Amino acid sequence: MAQSELQPRTALIVLTALNLLNYVDRSVLFAVQPLIQDQFRVTNAQIGYLTSAFLIFYAIASPFVGPLADRYSRKRIIALGGIFWSALTLLTAVTHTYTELLIRHTLVGIGEATFVTIAPTFVADLFAEKKRGRILGVFYLAIPVGSAAGYLLGGSLASRHGWRSPFYVAAAPGFLLALAVLFLNEPKRGQFDSLKETPERGTLLGLLRNPAFLTSTLGMAAMTFSLGGIQVWIPKFLFSDRGYTLEAANFAFGIIIVVDGILAALAGGWLGDYLLPRMKSAYYFVSAIGMLLGIPVMIVALFAKGSITIPTRWLHHYLKLLPDANFTMHWMIPAIGVAAFFLLLNTAPLNAAVINSVGANIRVTALAVNIFVIHILGDIPSPTMMGWVADKRSLQAAFILPVIAMGISSAILFYGMKFAPPVASGGALAEAGKT
Repeated sequence: MAQSELQPRTALIVLTALNLLNYVDRSVLFAVQPLIQDQFRVTNAQIGYLTSAFLIFYAIASPFVGPLADRYSRKRIIALGGIFWSALTLLTAVTHTYTELLIRHTLVGIGEATFVTIAPTFVADLFAEKKRGRILGVFYLAIPVGSAAGYLLGGSLASRHGWRSPFYVAAAPGFLLALAVLFLNEPKRGQFDSLKETPERGTLLGLLRNPAFLTSTLGMAAMTFSLGGIQVWIPKFLFSDRGYTLEAANFAFGIIIVVDGILAALAGGWLGDYLLPRMKSAYYFVSAIGMLLGIPVMIVALFAKGSITIPTRWLHHYLKLLPDANFTMHWMIPAIGVAAFFLLLNTAPLNAAVINSVGANIRVTALAVNIFVIHILGDIPSPTMMGWVADKRSLQAAFILPVIAMGISSAILFYGMKFAPPVASGGALAEAGKT
């Protein structure tokens, strides 16, 4: 492999691995929530507030990180942030009250903001525009794989060694990967961008007059509301309402997230890039369709009762590992699998839409604004709101909120299609008149 190809791919691997650990650290909490509730004697709303507080500080820190990264070395800020959040994760060893855990979680949010705000722009500058959807699809594989690893790690270790143990395992590799970032070659900002700078694309105030940025950000905010609430409360729902053990609930949801997330992230990025020469709004279109198709399946997943029987007895003769009996599972497990695929399909194309909507000189700042908005309107309120509804009525009723958010996201993204900017695709710009 040529040196020119090896360096960006190496950087992509290192940053994707660090992103994976970022999501492992987040989802470990979701996996051990019932154990934390038992120890600290707190309500559903208080448990939901752990995630909300994390995201509040995460969102507040992002706008401060953005302007710094637009002026100074991105890789140094990423490395410092990785070391900071990994060290704080280890502090779980000395958290013995709900308040201490809350403080620890908010500080981790500040550390992770330095990475999540900057790394996507670093990755986007490594490869040509026409590959941006696929490359971001690889980078954002860390969301499902890391989230699933957190559920599996938490569900497995917590039941044997206590709820603090998975946090120790999640923290250790972060130090090594953060140091590895310092040895990467930092790409020139916007080296592959094809569009000229305009006031709307190149200034902070211009973001308020940039409909491509606004619609992609607001559509992502509604999606984040839905995804954030579902991630926090599905394991608890399987545990408390559907009779699964804590380990089985985390295992089932973890497998769904990792399988669907890998397939959806790659499929969404590839599909967006494939359609881009034919329609400039491809990234918006793929995201909007995914959210729309996920709504009816999510309703089935959450509200349909009963089970489905998978006939495996006839396979027993050929596959001795399978039991000589039919396999039965709740309807909601395969339905959650299909719904999660559609929900995660938009990860790569929607992030590519946000990045393409602004110029390189303010891209980190714009992404910081995007992160602030999507979390303030999205997964900061959703876990607490769902916990409040669960306390007042039921956890099943609380899932109506993310279903509504999926519909709002789809509507905003369909509207935003007409504002999508033309970008380089196959050596030429996608025609501005196509939507």
